[in-house]
Amino acid sequence: MNRKWAALALKLAVSGALIWFLLANMDLADAAARLVQVSPVVLLIAGVGFIVQMVLGAGRWETVMKAIGSPLPFAKAVEIFYVGAFFSQALPGSVGGDAVRMYKAYQLGHVLPRAVNGVILERVATVFALVLLVAAVQPFFLPMVGDEEARWIVPAVFVFLALTLGGLAVVMFLDRLPPSLHRWRAVRGLAYLGADAHKMFLRPGPLVRVLAWSLLGHVNLTLIVFVLGLGLGLEITWLDCLALFPPVVLVTTLPVSIAGWGVREGAMVAAFSVVGVPVEGAFALSILVGLMSVVMSLPGGLIWLVGSDSRRDVARAHLAEAVGAAAPADAPRCASAPDPISCRSDEGPKT
Repeated sequence: MNRKWAALALKLAVSGALIWFLLANMDLADAAARLVQVSPVVLLIAGVGFIVQMVLGAGRWETVMKAIGSPLPFAKAVEIFYVGAFFSQALPGSVGGDAVRMYKAYQLGHVLPRAVNGVILERVATVFALVLLVAAVQPFFLPMVGDEEARWIVPAVFVFLALTLGGLAVVMFLDRLPPSLHRWRAVRGLAYLGADAHKMFLRPGPLVRVLAWSLLGHVNLTLIVFVLGLGLGLEITWLDCLALFPPVVLVTTLPVSIAGWGVREGAMVAAFSVVGVPVEGAFALSILVGLMSVVMSLPGGLIWLVGSDSRRDVARAHLAEAVGAAAPADAPRCASAPDPISCRSDEGPKT
């Protein structure tokens, strides 16, 4: 418990320090004036965009679950994804919503490794598509910035692309770990993750579908940012948002702050400074994106509250997060075990 409180205090300190630093180096009155001038029509359009984002995210997750042999009805995927989005905003960490999704999928009868791997691989696909999108728009974006900015943007994009491809290769190599190591449950879990990654990323059909859902999600999110930016009076283009906001999303996923607050603002200011957006404008845009995310995730909380097991979901989600992919994917009793911890087996993956 002390470790959890220490981690929470550290994240709170990171968020607070980053926001304080930005506020100390900007005209707060200007940022506030920009926020006040945003029209309700702009907020309504952005709100609709956030709802569409939930549907696109659910479609991506449903595609992964189907590819790894544990299909999830699309309507149920949308419902659970929305609940997960709420917990991503309500809980201090950035992975709380993922843990809730893992448990809710397990609760529906999916074996625990499939429930866990489905969420992990959906996240991997999201990052993979994000890096591909950033790389694809650079030939159109770089002529719009100066030579000095281009000199570090190009290498940075190549580094991110290489790291992403390398990470994906490592994940798919996990099922090749020596059989002698399979006596450890953690290693068996990693092996199952690698096997499921093969089903997702080495088959053209599932790969194309999940990348399509992912790219649509990223494009939709950049459109939301573009609309909100126009509402704030910023002189930006959709291409600017398409090139600059995905890296902000990537940085925000780092579990070092409270729901990304502070980190997102700092990354937004740094990224949009490349196209001449003032600190006050980029900060206001980040705050508005964050507030809209919180408000539009609230229906997920209502969906969770009316569920029959809402009072147990958080505790169960922590159990699912704790055991991870440790249980074997072919153990039938995993689907009916009373809790994730009770789902055990001494068998390792077939090699």
